Amino acid sequence: MAKIQLNGRKIELKGKLSLYDLLKKYKLNEKKLALELNGKIISKKLLKKQMLKNKDIVEIVQFIGGG
Repeated sequence: MAKIQLNGRKIELKGKLSLYDLLKKYKLNEKKLALELNGKIISKKLLKKQMLKNKDIVEIVQFIGGG
């Protein structure tokens, strides 16, 4: 189990999850967002490889259209 911070909110994750798994858990489309892990922007190519660990800080920003 890992305790992380997601967009300023503390959450607990059961089992080992990658960043990709986290996005799927919250039904987010990785093509329409930017993701930061512990202060560093993460390439979309690394989402499935980057595993979350205790005390990680994740920030997710979604792009939306408008005018």
